Amino acid sequence: MSVFDENRAELERHEFMMGLERGRLAVALDLLTDSLIMVGQHGVYCASSRNPNQPALDLQAVLSGMEGAKALIQSVMEELRVKREAGRQEGADGGAK
Repeated sequence: MSVFDENRAELERHEFMMGLERGRLAVALDLLTDSLIMVGQHGVYCASSRNPNQPALDLQAVLSGMEGAKALIQSVMEELRVKREAGRQEGADGGAK
């Protein structure tokens, strides 16, 4: 089953509220957040042998990569929002002339 089938309701809701691109990115962000939580919980049981207060090194790398991907998605969503609002502002200014 594809990600589109598994998350159909959530995709439809977010796409309706935010537009196609931002809606899909929002769902991707939710999926990443859920995965980060699960990996973080797993890290409690798989502690580093060097530093028992930290997750194992492989989990640290996974968490770091996922957090980076999440930050990139958030930055794209913000850029899309800014562009959309700028387009609306231009449309409103153009109609006033």
